Amino acid sequence: MSYTQAAEYVNSKIDRAPDVAVVLGTGMGDLADALDNKIVIPYGEIPGFPPIDGNYHKCRLVVGRLEGASVAFMQGRLHYYEGYTMAETAFMIHMLKAMGIETVILTNASGALNDEYAPGDIVIIRDHIKLCAESPLRGKNFDELGERFFDMTNAYDKGLIRLCEKCADGLGMSLPKGVYAYMAGPQFETPAEIRALKILGADLVGMSTVPEVIAAAHCGVRILALSGVSNMAAGIEGGGFNREAIDNAEPVIREKLIGLLKCIINKL
Repeated sequence: MSYTQAAEYVNSKIDRAPDVAVVLGTGMGDLADALDNKIVIPYGEIPGFPPIDGNYHKCRLVVGRLEGASVAFMQGRLHYYEGYTMAETAFMIHMLKAMGIETVILTNASGALNDEYAPGDIVIIRDHIKLCAESPLRGKNFDELGERFFDMTNAYDKGLIRLCEKCADGLGMSLPKGVYAYMAGPQFETPAEIRALKILGADLVGMSTVPEVIAAAHCGVRILALSGVSNMAAGIEGGGFNREAIDNAEPVIREKLIGLLKCIINKL
């Protein structure tokens, strides 16, 4: 399996499997700078890793120490809108599982549908809505990873959510919990689509994360997903694509996230 080859290669470059992995979303790649004793492995060097030509992220696996724990930061992910298959968007989860990692923290940037949110907020994803029909697990089931049919009720680990909330309280942060709507992109949503998603119960919208969560639920990886609000969604007051608002939100999100991640990793 290509993901087992990838895992074997990465494990050959490090002393032991990391305690936790963190997938860094858009604008969050620099959080890996917080690691000590870093080992950097470009995705392009990993056997079996899907080709990364044209990917705008740094596309590196950075392993190091944070709060006394061994941590793997994934600087960039694979998106369906970039031309990857759904299965390829879930490749990193399968690789991390094969490396022996059982806990993954996913981060992303999103647009807010909930008008109680504001750019710069961090929201704990408690559930998701996926209207794109294709699954990352379509096709032959890999029985060594999980059963053909599986439950998604606890895809977002409740214990990790409680730990995140405890850390947030200690840091004086208020983190709402919300529902994330997955849209395939690359175009942003129309105001009508945003109205429809609000009716369905979505609080956030974005173009990543959900395929990874599905793969993780299948193979028994615990997931905590944190979404940084970069802008308000189309049709919401002050919403729509706004580069200045996004650029202003990103450093606020990064500053909040690094403190939160340090606390969570310290307590795992």
